[in-house]
Amino acid sequence: MNELVTDLKKLHEDTLNNLKLSKANNTLRAYKSDFKDFGAFCAKHGFNSMPTEPKVVSLYLTHLSTYSKISTLRRRLVSIGVVHKLKGHYLDTKHPVIIENLMGIKRKKGSIQIGKKPLLINHLKQIINVIEDQKIEKIKKLRNKTLILIGFGGGFRRTELISIDHEDLDFVHEGVKISLRRSKTDQFGEGLIKALPYFANEKYCPVTNLKNWLNLSKIKSGPIFRRFAKGSILTTHRLTDQSVVLIIKDCLKLAGIENQNFSGHSLRSGFATVAAESGADERSIMAMTGHKTTQMVRRYIREANLFNNNALNKIKF
Repeated sequence: MNELVTDLKKLHEDTLNNLKLSKANNTLRAYKSDFKDFGAFCAKHGFNSMPTEPKVVSLYLTHLSTYSKISTLRRRLVSIGVVHKLKGHYLDTKHPVIIENLMGIKRKKGSIQIGKKPLLINHLKQIINVIEDQKIEKIKKLRNKTLILIGFGGGFRRTELISIDHEDLDFVHEGVKISLRRSKTDQFGEGLIKALPYFANEKYCPVTNLKNWLNLSKIKSGPIFRRFAKGSILTTHRLTDQSVVLIIKDCLKLAGIENQNFSGHSLRSGFATVAAESGADERSIMAMTGHKTTQMVRRYIREANLFNNNALNKIKF
């Protein structure tokens, strides 16, 4: 009997571990952070956060709607539901009191989402030019240039960009192949290979700049985008995703471009927007960005074609 209880306990522990492993670490951290906010709301108003009930979740969403976007409300709802599952509790996140409330909030607020601006070709060139004119060490300039050009050229998420190791690079006659071992939409590690060709203009070529960066930095293994210590000493430590955001914003500011509406995602959205403007179809854009659904890519294509396919162009004045 004791052996049976021990076996069941181990099965229970292994099952919980499997549930946790089904989500990436970053995703689990996001769930915990979201649930912490829900927990604080419950504690303040005398509600139970674990397990909770749909009515309490609905009240929380109403409270949240006073200062957050619809997308944030939906994410928090998912997080609360997932944390309940991981703890072995059932929560009906499709309960009418939740869904109807969300629909009402959506009508009241409107559902249009204003995203961060994409980094377009004119921005990219201004940034690269201003980096080259900076009065800083060559090695810093080259790292920043390469980071931005590779990030844009491959339509990378910033977490993907900083995860690239020397071992993931394969230089071929046409350019470079970069292997992504895992990404946000590839939770099972199936992998994705992005191919970046050479550009005719070497100044803005991601492949040429990457080669120059590796030669100057003498990086032969491990992370290719690393932090500097004092005195411009290159360390073995990988850049953080927040570092990518700060580098982009600093470069935009140096170029005299308002930087509040840009983010690390601006490299990725910039690639997709410019590719769409240049006539690339959604399939080829998705092959580079790694998007699993067409919804976001089609949004980039629509925005890129706002003027190209504008009915007003047909009107003669």
